[in-house]
Amino acid sequence: MAKVELKSARTSEKDPAKAAEELCRGLAGVSPKLVTFFASSDRDPVAFNRALRERLPKGTRVVGASTGGEIDNGGIYAGSVVASALCGDLEVGIGLGRSLTDDAVAAGARALAAAAADLDVRPQDLDPKKYVGLVIDDGFRYKKEELLLGVLDKCPSLILVGGGAANADLASPESVGWVHADGEAATDAVLVVLIKTDANWGALRSHWYTPTGQTVRITKVDETCTRALEIDGQPAAKRYAELIGVSIDDLEFGKPNGFSRRPTALKVGREHFIRAPWKPLPDGSILFVNLLDEGAELELMDLGDPSELTRKFFKEDLPRQVPNPTAALLFHCGGRVMFAHALGQAQELSASFANAPPSAGFNVHFEIYSGFQINTTLTVLAFGQNDA
Repeated sequence: MAKVELKSARTSEKDPAKAAEELCRGLAGVSPKLVTFFASSDRDPVAFNRALRERLPKGTRVVGASTGGEIDNGGIYAGSVVASALCGDLEVGIGLGRSLTDDAVAAGARALAAAAADLDVRPQDLDPKKYVGLVIDDGFRYKKEELLLGVLDKCPSLILVGGGAANADLASPESVGWVHADGEAATDAVLVVLIKTDANWGALRSHWYTPTGQTVRITKVDETCTRALEIDGQPAAKRYAELIGVSIDDLEFGKPNGFSRRPTALKVGREHFIRAPWKPLPDGSILFVNLLDEGAELELMDLGDPSELTRKFFKEDLPRQVPNPTAALLFHCGGRVMFAHALGQAQELSASFANAPPSAGFNVHFEIYSGFQINTTLTVLAFGQNDA
């Protein structure tokens, strides 16, 4: 019988030593193989990393990230630190790839190679039935699609789940995301955690949208491949506003009737991966967060009930894939929280996390699911028990 279990703890203490002490008391009584911590961006990342690392057994691996909000089964918080202890039948390898800005593909490859070497396995020999990868990057470098090419270069079938280390101040051009690998704390970097286990596990994602069957075609992009200049052969913002029946001024993500309500998705087989536009620009173009291809076809989606769909995901969808789940790591889009506030549903969304298995997570700066950068989504790595 193989099993992975999770115990979580949370603190609002600001002092690094006091916060680390409180978290360790909350995690007492278990023997963790891996400790995760997700810390509000107002913390001193280096000092807190050091304080927590010093108080844990040397054999316990430690990873973490700065957040735009922290999550456990009590809901979504701000200004705290949530930690978890993962115990049971798992082995852990950790790799850190620096210099995302200079060469994101190489940084991703280095992080994966280091994590694999930690487990004494070659990247090309990673069995996707026994290994799964967590990926956390400095989300403000906007390099997910490139770094994923490096991570998956030698192991394209490896399943990945994760998101961007975040900051409470999304609007500041100086915002950075901190990632933590044992005693190291870094920005402009990507963290890869390989977990090997015989326990049941599943990589899942949940969003609030249903497909409409209505598609748009990106007919012209700029040189950065992040701005749609034309959609369906027309100025992008004007065309999108016409399609969903709002003014251009109402489009920006976070406004109640624009991109947040009617985003686009990339259809892959029967799956829809949300890749919502971000904001219209003064020149009539639309800025996306992900890279765009000229000629790409995207499907318009429609909003459902945010809190009810999140509750249903935890109560029905997740247990269907991972029966009797015992642990979950959550990577929750910070934009979902922003939009929930715009809809007046922030409290209901927060309360829906009570339906999750024992959990720890954070509001991320854009999400990762296998080889895709997505947004407006909750991605989850869940574990259960294998009785065989």
